Amino acid sequence: MSKNIQLTKDPIWTLLRKVTIPASTGSLFQTFYNLVDTWFAGKISADAIAAIAKSFPIYFVIIAVGVGIGAATNAAIGNLIGEKNIRKASLFVAQSVIFAIIISIIVTLFGLNLSNYLLSLMGSNMESILLTREYLDIIFYGTFIVMIQISLNGTLNAQGDTKSYRNVLIFSFFLNIFLNPLFIWGYGIVPGFGIAGLAIATVIAQSIGTLYLIYKVNSCKLKKYIYLRCFIPKFSFLKDLLNQSLPIIFSMLFIGVGIFNILYFIGKFGDLAIAGYGAALRIEQVFLLPVIGLNTAVLSIGGQNFGAKNYNRIRELYTKALIFGSSFMAIAGIIMFIFAETFVSLFTENLIAIEHGAIYLKIAALIGPIYPVFFITTAVFQAVKKPIYSLYLSIIRLTALPFLSLWYVINIKGGSYNDIFYTIMATNWFIAIVVIIFIGYFLDNVFKQKKPLFSY
Repeated sequence: MSKNIQLTKDPIWTLLRKVTIPASTGSLFQTFYNLVDTWFAGKISADAIAAIAKSFPIYFVIIAVGVGIGAATNAAIGNLIGEKNIRKASLFVAQSVIFAIIISIIVTLFGLNLSNYLLSLMGSNMESILLTREYLDIIFYGTFIVMIQISLNGTLNAQGDTKSYRNVLIFSFFLNIFLNPLFIWGYGIVPGFGIAGLAIATVIAQSIGTLYLIYKVNSCKLKKYIYLRCFIPKFSFLKDLLNQSLPIIFSMLFIGVGIFNILYFIGKFGDLAIAGYGAALRIEQVFLLPVIGLNTAVLSIGGQNFGAKNYNRIRELYTKALIFGSSFMAIAGIIMFIFAETFVSLFTENLIAIEHGAIYLKIAALIGPIYPVFFITTAVFQAVKKPIYSLYLSIIRLTALPFLSLWYVINIKGGSYNDIFYTIMATNWFIAIVVIIFIGYFLDNVFKQKKPLFSY
């Protein structure tokens, strides 16, 4: 367990700070990492940038599956640590690695066999497909490395350690700056690989990061009961991890569906509208990084306390995390609203695109304070081993209600570009209010006790 952190005993405010800040910092450097890749792709050619962009919806499958594995591992091990069942928790560490390897094989086969078809659906010609595959194939061959890395990170998160993965992401960011030009253009005995060099650099950085996380797991107290025989696949453990991860994986995939849904309606207003929205979305994602870190913190803290049957601490955790997250996003919203045009102009000089992006960013500022409701509630669902509710929430919030609402507003009422985002704001606020009402009844049912949620 991380030094000086006791997830079942330390004050909630202290834990939120100690666990959230490293996780948020790691997410920030992950964002920087992606921006560096995009910058180097631009130095190769415009076609390389397009290839990286087109690869993302397919690469997102790896991200979605990885999030599911990490959350499932975090919840399973966290619950057992809370129950003080260290032997079984240690066995889950090994089984999670085996689970990650098995799933990575499936994902790799998916990527290698379906990429051509999926890229053609996006309108890519054969030349563009071949260029994109130069990058994607290497990424998919290295899937097992990133899945093991995420599995190990789930083990560390379950013990309150979000600093180790933060260190990996910071190190990977700086290493990537060195490796990208080396493998893109070559130097000395290292040949140039072009766009494939971006993928090679990523796999190398992930491999080094995985070795570091192996060292960190090997140094934690769970190592005491990890033996070689623990890595023999055990169906009951793998089934538990699968049941816990599948709803989370599909919840993540629905994020992609939700983005496609919004882009479908924005596309009716032209490419510059899409360009402005895309730039604004990057800015919003930076402001959301602390909330993403908060999601990790709530899952880690909630998982152990659920195992320890400290139900009142989970209620307190939900309340205080919501106060923290909503307060932060309210302040962030003010900044986004005031400097909307300035932020968007960092990504494009086109005045029409800037105008469209600023419109979204100003409305997003009004949505921001309720985003933590979804992140924190999803983490609680996972912590108490009810991840299926995360899937239900994703279907309602990201696909069903927004699509029906936007279809009515745009196609029936003839709404404007602005109306797309006002509709999204209205649906999100409505769902958030329903979720806040629902979560109290949900926790009463799970904990078999009735207590007011917001009494801490």
